[in-house]
Amino acid sequence: MKEVKIRRAGENDIPVIDKLLFEVHKVHSDVRPDLFKPGAKKYTDEQLKKIIADDKTPVFVAELGVTVVGYAFCIHKQFINDNNMTDVKSLYIDDLCVDESVRGEHIGKQLYEYVLDFAKQNGYYNVTLNVWSDNVNAVKFYEKIGMQIQKIGMEKIL
Repeated sequence: MKEVKIRRAGENDIPVIDKLLFEVHKVHSDVRPDLFKPGAKKYTDEQLKKIIADDKTPVFVAELGVTVVGYAFCIHKQFINDNNMTDVKSLYIDDLCVDESVRGEHIGKQLYEYVLDFAKQNGYYNVTLNVWSDNVNAVKFYEKIGMQIQKIGMEKIL
């Protein structure tokens, strides 16, 4: 396994994060062009600056040497005094991507384990994420690293 350093993202990481955002968006637009615009990305640079600066939305980057090769966008979720949900803290992985040039080298697993450690150290009950069912490689990856189905979203295209 290659030596990877994982740390909180900073504004200076935005250009590389942008590149990775385009990569992951292409996966989505390839399998669901009815929902995802080709050639787009999930966040603008202004949105990224706000996300990176907010402790409720920690972003972690994986570096191989001095090059950022992956990221994990996370979101703090908690329903306090909700009618039917308990007050547990969940850390939601909004997006996890490893540069296609280094996929298969266990960097995604290391990023995921870093997020798990962060969540444990900060008193979270669980770590959750969503994955598109057509993204077969991602589904296999998440199952391989020990995630289990929590809920299933369904649709009927009209």
